[in-house]
Amino acid sequence: MSGHSKWAKIKHKKGAEDAKRGALFTKLSKEVTAAAKEKGGNMDTNFRLRAAVARAREYNMPQSNVENAIKKGTGEIPGIVYENVVFDARMGVVALLIEGLTDNKNRTTAEVRNVLNKKGAALSGAGSSARLFTKKGYLEVDKSKTTEDALIEIALEAGAEDVKTEGESFEIYCDPTQLEAVKNALTAKNIDTITAEITMIPDPNSVMTIEGKDAKNVLELIEVLEENEDIQNVYGNFDISDEEMAKLSAEE
Repeated sequence: MSGHSKWAKIKHKKGAEDAKRGALFTKLSKEVTAAAKEKGGNMDTNFRLRAAVARAREYNMPQSNVENAIKKGTGEIPGIVYENVVFDARMGVVALLIEGLTDNKNRTTAEVRNVLNKKGAALSGAGSSARLFTKKGYLEVDKSKTTEDALIEIALEAGAEDVKTEGESFEIYCDPTQLEAVKNALTAKNIDTITAEITMIPDPNSVMTIEGKDAKNVLELIEVLEENEDIQNVYGNFDISDEEMAKLSAEE
């Protein structure tokens, strides 16, 4: 999706703020635990765990927290069992894909439904939103770090699928399994990434451009949903222009 970096920056900023309150560490721990439970605690063979640990380190989560989260997942120390939950929702023309980890699916479902109803949105049929998204590895690089030609050569050779220009950044997309290889290739060339994560990218043909009150309402809904500790990620098939984002930021 063109402009994905805008959402990455918003989430990164919010993540940094959440980390100060400790809320983000709770979510990161859940993901590490769930990943270790799913395919074991060996990061060499468990890609999901490697990605979860890398994200935890990105936000400076203490190593002891990471180790304990892994041990909870492998059963070495007692811990709560989390299950993956996915909710398909719609707010006007925008489809939302809501991912979570919870120890009580009924509670989380009720909480998500309540938030959606209060914000003028609603749950939709299972898979109705999910079918519009594809899981991808995503990296963002500041334009001051390299040239477009050099970045394309490095990224594509490392397994990237596409490199796009967006504002002051380059966006790199790849298969999730190639995320580490692409990031390592950039690091080897002393090119730092602003963001490196596994995310869900909407089908370009499904993306809806929104503005004004619609844009404000969608962003507010996502923010409220992500305040719930059971919700890991919220994705939407929408785009907002830079000019509209500037207006919304000025209103805050």
